[in-house]
Amino acid sequence: MISNQQQFASTYQALFESQFAAFRELGNKGIKGIEKIAALNSSVIKEYTDESNAAMQQLMSARDPQAFFALAVEKSKIETEKTATYGRRLAEIVSGITADLVQATEAQIGESKSKVIALVDDIAKNAPGGSEQTVAIMKSAIDTTVAGYEQLTKASKQTAELVETQVVNATEQFSHLAERAVHKATQSTSRK
Repeated sequence: MISNQQQFASTYQALFESQFAAFRELGNKGIKGIEKIAALNSSVIKEYTDESNAAMQQLMSARDPQAFFALAVEKSKIETEKTATYGRRLAEIVSGITADLVQATEAQIGESKSKVIALVDDIAKNAPGGSEQTVAIMKSAIDTTVAGYEQLTKASKQTAELVETQVVNATEQFSHLAERAVHKATQSTSRK
C-alpha cells in the first residue's frame, strides 16, 4: 500500500507540475499574441500619423476645390484599403493566437488524461480485494473530469472561432461601407 501511496504522490506531483507548465505556456502564448497586436497597432498609428501629415500638406496645396476633392477621394480610397489590410492582419493574429491556445490546451488535456488513467489502472491492478467499487468510482470521476475538460476545450474553440469570425465580418463590413462612401464622393466630385 505504501508503494501505491508513493506512486500516487509522485504521479500527482508530476501532473501538477505539468499543469503548471501548461498554464505558464498558455500565459506566454497569450502575452506574445498581445505583443503582436500591440506591435501592429503601434506601426499602424505611426504610419497613419506620418501619412496624415503628408496628406494634409497635399490637400492644403491644392489649387482649386476640384483638385482638393480629387485628392481627398484618392486619400479615402487608400485609407479604406489600409483599413481592410489592418483588419485582415488583426484577424490573422487572432487566428494564430486561438490556434496556439487550443493546441496547447488539447495537448495538456491529453497528457494529463493519460497520466491519470495510467495511475488509476495501476492502482486498480494493485488494489486489495473488495475495492472494485472504489476503483470504479475513481474511474467514473476521472471520466467525468476529462469529459468536462473536453467540453471546455470545445467551448473555447467555438468562442475563439466566433471572435475570429466577428473580427473578419466587422472588417469586411467597414471596408464595404468605406468603399461605398468613397464611390459616392467620387460621383459627387465628378458631377461638379
